[in-house]
Amino acid sequence: MAMMWLLILLSACAGVAGTAGIVMVAAAFKKRIIAEEIVLDRLPAVFDGFRILFITDIHRRRLPAAMLAPLRGKVDAVFLGGDLTEKGSPAERLLDNMTLTASLAPVYAVHGNHDYRANILLVDNIIRGSGARLLLDENVTIERSGSRVILTGMDFPRKGGKKAYAALPPVAAADTELLRIILVHDPLWLSQQQVVPADLILAGHTHGGQVVLPFIGSRHGDEFYRHYNAGMYEIPGYGTAAHPLKLLISRGFGTAHLSLRWGSPAEMHVLTLRCRQD
Repeated sequence: MAMMWLLILLSACAGVAGTAGIVMVAAAFKKRIIAEEIVLDRLPAVFDGFRILFITDIHRRRLPAAMLAPLRGKVDAVFLGGDLTEKGSPAERLLDNMTLTASLAPVYAVHGNHDYRANILLVDNIIRGSGARLLLDENVTIERSGSRVILTGMDFPRKGGKKAYAALPPVAAADTELLRIILVHDPLWLSQQQVVPADLILAGHTHGGQVVLPFIGSRHGDEFYRHYNAGMYEIPGYGTAAHPLKLLISRGFGTAHLSLRWGSPAEMHVLTLRCRQD
């Protein structure tokens, strides 16, 4: 009798585990766009309402054309935050994804760690061939009606390691008061900076933990990720008191290693920049 109950219990546990696995796989392939406004003190008035489609950590996934195509003409730029592909993912999928995003608005991209594990020469040829601007530790200026903002793209260290990043590229003395956005794959980059002369950082990499279990949460090896995991933050001690630094960490659209998600849904973002209303 005891053996029978043990078998029943094991069967029930296996059933629950199987159901949970199906749910986690299904969650890994869901699609959603989060629309949010970001108020920035130094945003020029002509940039009020400037919309950015921000996507990071695509990995092996195919971007949903039916969801993104209606954004053509409704977003002003596309920012891609790295891990646009990974080792073993078809090059044709990256090409399709880049072609789609480039059809929406001007595209700016940075590398992630998984991009370097793929055929990086082919990856870069596809990115640049789509018309996207691949930022390798450099600044670009985005102009609108005579006003400018600076976008800085930080390249993920080719050899890995959180201390191997290049120095933040300087801006011209005449441009130090311009609003600056930093696009970087891994938000851990921030922990290595003494000061960040910028207004907004956009990052990914964490997947929001990807699998966040009840009562346990997600487990990260670095203390930084336990404080800055996913979502919007205002970071003390960086920037200036007059212009605080904001950090948005996306949970990303794809998954790393296993196609599973729990408690950390896949996401893309439409970010509308807003001036502060006094």
